[in-house]
Amino acid sequence: MSFTAEEVAYIQSQRLVRVATVAADGQPDVVPTGFEFDGTHFFIGGFDTAGTRRTRNLQEGNHQVAFVIDDLASTDPWTPRFLRVYGTAELVDRESQPILKITPVTSWSFNLEGRSLEDARGSGPRRTVHEAR
Repeated sequence: MSFTAEEVAYIQSQRLVRVATVAADGQPDVVPTGFEFDGTHFFIGGFDTAGTRRTRNLQEGNHQVAFVIDDLASTDPWTPRFLRVYGTAELVDRESQPILKITPVTSWSFNLEGRSLEDARGSGPRRTVHEAR
């Protein structure tokens, strides 16, 4: 399955993702960074990507990743929104820099329409399976 039109609109409205990778010793690492989305895959780059922990974690063989795109549509009333993704990543070359190409496996979205938390509370996250592991 793919992302809904509402999810794609939300993804395109955001600029930061918090992406997590795991080192060979099991230590998780999460970092906020910019991203690109081509409608199917997410691309995570940045400055000096060859020296980043996330690049090293993939080079060490752990290709599972997780990330969250989130924001507050309002603080009064409290109105959180998010898209969370579990996926697999591979390193691809772009302009002589390794970047992460993430293929979504499963995603969850919540309250992308921006209702107050009180109004959205009963709906729960929408789960989508994109690929079988």
